[in-house]
Amino acid sequence: MHVDTLPESHSPSSSLSGPSLSPTAPPPHRHPQTNAGDCLGFVKDPSRKGTSKRARVLGRQGVGSLEPGLSNRRVPFAVSLLRRLGEHLGQIQDSSSPSLSLGPGAVAIPKQGWLEQPLDPFNASDTRSFLQRYWVNDQHWTSQRGPVFLHLGGESSLRSGSVLRGHPTALAPAWGALVIGLEHRFYGLSVPAGGLDVAQLRFLSSRHALADVASARLALARLFNVSTSSPWICFGGSYAGSLAAWARLKFPHLIFASVASSAPVRATLDFSEYNEVVSRSLTRTALGGSPECRAAASAAFAEVERRLHAGGATRSALRSELGACSPLDRAEDQAELLGALQALVGGAVQYDAQAGVPLSVRGLCGLLLEGPSNRSRSTPYHGLRRAVQVVMHSLGQRCLSFSRAETVAQLKVTDSQVSGVGDRQWLYQTCTEFGFYITCEGPRCPFSQIPALPSQLELCEQVFGLSASSVVQAVAQTNSYYGGQTPGATKVLFINGDTDPWHVLSITQASGPLESALLIPSASHCMDMAPERPSDSPSLRLGRQSIFQQLQTWLRLAEESQVRSGA
Repeated sequence: MHVDTLPESHSPSSSLSGPSLSPTAPPPHRHPQTNAGDCLGFVKDPSRKGTSKRARVLGRQGVGSLEPGLSNRRVPFAVSLLRRLGEHLGQIQDSSSPSLSLGPGAVAIPKQGWLEQPLDPFNASDTRSFLQRYWVNDQHWTSQRGPVFLHLGGESSLRSGSVLRGHPTALAPAWGALVIGLEHRFYGLSVPAGGLDVAQLRFLSSRHALADVASARLALARLFNVSTSSPWICFGGSYAGSLAAWARLKFPHLIFASVASSAPVRATLDFSEYNEVVSRSLTRTALGGSPECRAAASAAFAEVERRLHAGGATRSALRSELGACSPLDRAEDQAELLGALQALVGGAVQYDAQAGVPLSVRGLCGLLLEGPSNRSRSTPYHGLRRAVQVVMHSLGQRCLSFSRAETVAQLKVTDSQVSGVGDRQWLYQTCTEFGFYITCEGPRCPFSQIPALPSQLELCEQVFGLSASSVVQAVAQTNSYYGGQTPGATKVLFINGDTDPWHVLSITQASGPLESALLIPSASHCMDMAPERPSDSPSLRLGRQSIFQQLQTWLRLAEESQVRSGA
């Protein structure tokens, strides 16, 4: 096999933008998007037969790249609203973080590279591989002995902003750290050739992702000539936050410490606690909520149900007012609508007060309570209707699909080019590892009492042929393997906001001196990771200071260890 001539390993003094980058063709088995981006090269796993230990330069075509993402096509709104809101916020925040330039003639930061990873890292006889994308920002890297901050990607595309904004990048200058972002297998541009059929998706799991982290850690250390004594610290948010914690748990010899933001480390089938947090948040005056707001939300959902059950012209008008793409005559489609409206309200809480969020708790409550003093029962409904319009506009949707049949059909698409922002992949992981199915069947849920769990489990059967009993077993196995909310990992900082519904599945209290936890009042999902803003609350600023201090403590330990070992 032909291997291009390589430069020596990168180092802080030589910079990543050296003259060794020469245009070459992208690998033939990559899908078309991958010929864009500032490619450093890809590293073959040296432990695999017939592969090289050295990086091969792929080319240099510019920073922008085509991403599978939001579009104007119909999307299964109920299934993916929270994911699309997260993707939307990430795109907005990335657009405010331009690439950095090192001067005339230099390559822009960040740079994009590729690692050739084994498709099945647990089977040495399987020689198939895929290319995994990573981003590098060496702007603050001052020494080969300095720390490496490894930002792990989760269940969506990992963009250049992962090494440009927020933490860990904001923390890098204080310690002269190299910042690397590693995209999760099967998401973004790191999708193996062969599509997304079930036979292929069996290589998609958190365990496979952690194996990628371990091999990437070793390969990138060689490529950038990082000292063997340099501490590697993992960062991640949400599912990727769990991966960061688990990377430290499973590979303590490779990962020195981890910062896990909004990490739901406990898998759960019936995630009823989600809407309990949403309900409480709607009443909190610090967020702009009130008991009246929660009551208005309940009234709005009751009015939607009344209009659905009325049928005829009333139901047709409801379809038009809520922007549904198709009629709402089928009971399963009505359940999809109610589930999507719950997700809309949940999203306002989950991403409350974040830059680019279309609807915050304060904004939602303002709409639900807006109107004359002699409010009728339809006033909250009209507020909910306006909230739907706000979110539709923000996500660029002309209409919203509440069709269960269309949802199933789209989730069955195995072509990664048209399968959206990872909906099929993430559904597979929920069916085979995590559950996380948000339900509303208890008295503390303010929304429509619909039996959501059977519907969610039915999706696993319809899309992947997985039985409900297998999903139950998979969730239990995940907690057994990682330890749930008592993982026993050391040198992990768990960070959560008490507004975020996911914090109930994370760790909010330290269980010992080597496991730290921080619960930030009135903070939403992964808010600590976002770039600083003048409007940040005092509690959020204090939380970021605590993160800095914890890193300072860890890195002081690493320096002392280097001194003792003479590294």
